[in-house]
Amino acid sequence: MGKQWSNEQAWKWYDKTPWLVGCNFLPSTAINDVEMWQGESFDEPTIARELGWAAAIGFNSIRVFLQYVVWEADPAGFMQRFERVLEIADANGMTVMPVLFDDCLFSGKQPRVGKQDDPAVGVHNSGWVPSPGKAIGEDPAKRPLLEQYITDMISRFADDPRVVVWDLYNEPGAAGEQFDSRSLLTATFDWAQAVRPSQPLTVGAFKGPGVDDVEQIQAKDECSRIMLTRSDVVSFHCYMPFKEALACVLSFKTLGRPMICTEWMARATMESLFQTHLPMWKEHRVGCYNWGLVAGRTQTFLPWNNPTRTMEPDAWHHDVLRKDGTPYDPAEIEALHKATGR
Repeated sequence: MGKQWSNEQAWKWYDKTPWLVGCNFLPSTAINDVEMWQGESFDEPTIARELGWAAAIGFNSIRVFLQYVVWEADPAGFMQRFERVLEIADANGMTVMPVLFDDCLFSGKQPRVGKQDDPAVGVHNSGWVPSPGKAIGEDPAKRPLLEQYITDMISRFADDPRVVVWDLYNEPGAAGEQFDSRSLLTATFDWAQAVRPSQPLTVGAFKGPGVDDVEQIQAKDECSRIMLTRSDVVSFHCYMPFKEALACVLSFKTLGRPMICTEWMARATMESLFQTHLPMWKEHRVGCYNWGLVAGRTQTFLPWNNPTRTMEPDAWHHDVLRKDGTPYDPAEIEALHKATGR
């Protein structure tokens, strides 16, 4: 059985890794990770085009959500398509952080293969589904297959330099996912550490206002305690304004491990901006992945709550580029180039 890296091992890895600056990526033609990965809707031309744009604006890494139900339906095809994304990212000078499980339930629906629903007009992330979802996550009979999924994915790419970090589970226990994720979260760490890849393992903390007090987070939330005490490198989500984001960084710094903010950037509603936050992430050596690249079927350029259902808000919430690759805000691209030197 493998084990968690020591702080020294984590820093040895981090010190030889370029500062990670990237985005959470789905092609603009995919409404969710089912549509991204299943064979009938896997859109390689769009993926290649948009990852080229990502590299051109200064990104050196992408975070991508995998989907268990697609793997279960077609393991070989899923592996081939993931390999193709690794090839495309690598050709553009970018590494990949795969996300293996996810509790987010924006759509209120469980994952299924096949044709996905079209986006709801004016709704942020109206088609997003979890992985593996409540029914599968709660079913003891499915646990061996879940273990096989984790083991097969990590084992195949355990020494692949194109995979930079394994993000095992996005937001376990997230609002709306009505099952106790602690058992699956613990098991996932066990399975991944049994493989013990050459890349670090992490699960990102996301609880609490600004996620800015590590001790409070661990005391109040068991999933957060598990993820923060078992991850090789500390990761977290922080969509907060500059002052709160800095407090978050300083709090997580007390854990003594390298840090990666795996979700950030929310313009009008949270004042989480490239121009203000990128220099801070860089100063404190925090890797950072903003949410979204090209505005598309996820509609994450819309605010989380969009009561007017307008399709063109006064200010975009997430995403960086329009469908033709032009920037929403050229000043953001200038900030990226300045921070990354790319």
